Amino acid sequence: MGKYTKEDILRLAKEENVKYIRLQFTDLMGIIKNVEIPLSQLPKALDNKMMFDGSSIEGFVRIEESDMYLAPDLDTWVVFPWGTESGKVARLICDINNPDGTPFEGDPRQILKKVLKEANDMGFTSFNVGPEPEFFLFKMNEKGEPTLDFNDQGGYFDFAPLDLGENCRRDIVLALEQMGLEIEASHHEVAPGQHEIDFKYADAVQAADQILTFKLVVKTIARQHGLHATFMPKPMYGVAGSGMHANQSLFRGKENAFYDEKDELGLSETARHYLAGILAHARGFAAITNPLVNSYKRLVPGYEAPCYVAWSAKNRSPLVRIPAARGLSTRIEVRNPDPAANPYLALAVLLKAGLDGIKNKIELPPSVDRNIYVMSDAEREERGIENLPASLKEAVDCLKKDPVICEALGEHALLHFVEAKEIEWDIFRTRVHDWEREQYMNIY
Repeated sequence: MGKYTKEDILRLAKEENVKYIRLQFTDLMGIIKNVEIPLSQLPKALDNKMMFDGSSIEGFVRIEESDMYLAPDLDTWVVFPWGTESGKVARLICDINNPDGTPFEGDPRQILKKVLKEANDMGFTSFNVGPEPEFFLFKMNEKGEPTLDFNDQGGYFDFAPLDLGENCRRDIVLALEQMGLEIEASHHEVAPGQHEIDFKYADAVQAADQILTFKLVVKTIARQHGLHATFMPKPMYGVAGSGMHANQSLFRGKENAFYDEKDELGLSETARHYLAGILAHARGFAAITNPLVNSYKRLVPGYEAPCYVAWSAKNRSPLVRIPAARGLSTRIEVRNPDPAANPYLALAVLLKAGLDGIKNKIELPPSVDRNIYVMSDAEREERGIENLPASLKEAVDCLKKDPVICEALGEHALLHFVEAKEIEWDIFRTRVHDWEREQYMNIY
């Protein structure tokens, strides 16, 4: 049984003076979409009878098969802590159904649910995820357009007066808490104008829902402070980019399947095989966890972002780190995802990779406890340390060659995702950029 019934939702809407409801979902690229309805249409929506044109949404369906239906998840009911003069606005996150009521195979939320069912069939009752999304705050000009001026010159864990985003970040946290998210920490990050807010781990679908909610709240509150928030992975050259580290663990009931007190590192065989699966498929899932041309400007040496497929319990240069906490808190931290990723697809491919490691008992390579950034190419090759893809083009090519990750996405989503990303790369590849003019105009 869920937290709410239809009757609960109708009662809460009336009690809280809700006048409009946003039925939210994401397209294949993770962009939030919504159909806003007046309160009078809420009963129809709760009966899954609210229709929309799927042919207008990136990666959904063709124009000749455009009718899709929204199926609200009642447990995602939240009233926004801001409203209109005429009343409050609430939201429900929706799954997407075909006209016959079956799940739409290209719906990112249901793609994640499909992989979660696979985990359930293997005896795991939950896949817990604790995301750590980062973002930048930039000043806006008099037209309300974002500039390239940071709103502060703060650094890691700085506070006012250096951290001028402190009030904005505090208001973001307050809004998120009003909407039911449990915030564990918030702080200034390494780069000027860069911030991180961490929320408590949750089951994967709820965690992905929370990431969407987080993005919407961050952008809304930032604008109220006269600032522009961006989840672009690397908006500025020469400073750290924004990541979205994904802490993850599998549970069997109340037991953390990743913990073994007898192991030297406290990691179970399940955890080791899962981690091995992550490493084995890292190049294959990179296009999903790092989906933009810009994502690969972040994955370079020198900024704590991972470039190499390795793991360690001690240092932060590899792809996967094992945080120190043990017992119920035993987890692995995958460090390459960035906040531009569709959270449903990103968590789906990470879980699929780990499950493949468990199913096939993939052997975990030795940990790499040296700083990989200072190793030579020969040293890395000798230890079998692969590079993550260096470009979106390379990442998409790796995705197409990885049958496990392709299976996670399904034929429909894979086809549309690859097509969109190949177009994105081609537009970037053929565009003449400022750097080229700066380098070549005067010389040649």
